[in-house]
Amino acid sequence: MKQYLDLVKYILDNGEAKEDRTGTGTVSVFGYQMKFDLREGFPLLTTKKVLFSAVVYELLWFLKGSTNINDDLAQHTPIWNAWADENGELGPIYGYQWRNWEKFKLDENSGSYQKEHVDQIMNAIDTIKNNPDSRRIIVSAWNVADIERMALPPCHAFFQFYVVNGRLDCQLYQRSADVALGVPFNIASYALLTTMIAQECNLMPGIFVHTLGDVHIYSNHIEGLKVQLERQPKVLPRLKMNKKPLLDMKFEDISIEDYNCEAFIKFPIAV
Repeated sequence: MKQYLDLVKYILDNGEAKEDRTGTGTVSVFGYQMKFDLREGFPLLTTKKVLFSAVVYELLWFLKGSTNINDDLAQHTPIWNAWADENGELGPIYGYQWRNWEKFKLDENSGSYQKEHVDQIMNAIDTIKNNPDSRRIIVSAWNVADIERMALPPCHAFFQFYVVNGRLDCQLYQRSADVALGVPFNIASYALLTTMIAQECNLMPGIFVHTLGDVHIYSNHIEGLKVQLERQPKVLPRLKMNKKPLLDMKFEDISIEDYNCEAFIKFPIAV
């Protein structure tokens, strides 16, 4: 995970002071890219502990299409609690857009428009299996019409799959990237998602490309990241996953082996 430490150092050396929505203040750059070869090990940060169980629970929650923190899966990912309303609802965030993107179709008999839903995840899987050379295998969470209904607009906005020589690559565009807290989590989540979909499609997981827009370090995260820069990356862990259909996967079907990491570093969340 040297790529991650290189990113931290690059921002500290080249970033510019920039205010933000939370009022915390950041040092940021615009535009950065990292690549992780999933065949070389699972890209879970080793210079601090990352709670892999939370990564798994959140991703399964997204794939379920849920948007409420009272869902059994969401209760294991309390990072969303700060944005939920009194009923635990977050609006049409990631899971809803991935599995239930709204569209309206004209009913020729009545002349009125009827609401339907698009399952982007299953459409992507179908395209990977049946038209792998397509350049349109994209899943988007950035639904302009729904932004105002979301508790938090999507930071990881859309991703694209690429099939070549029996392997599945994935590129994510992340419009807003919290380097200390969000980015390590996002890397692990999309590496896991890519591996799960590769397995579903009988492909080998390949390259995860992480493209970042506004990539920033909050001012109250700088000292913790400096501590992390003094640590040396360790050998990457291995992902173990049961062979099951994607939507049948449960928490106990996914685990990480040989995760040797440095101590956890606590960073406050900017809400």
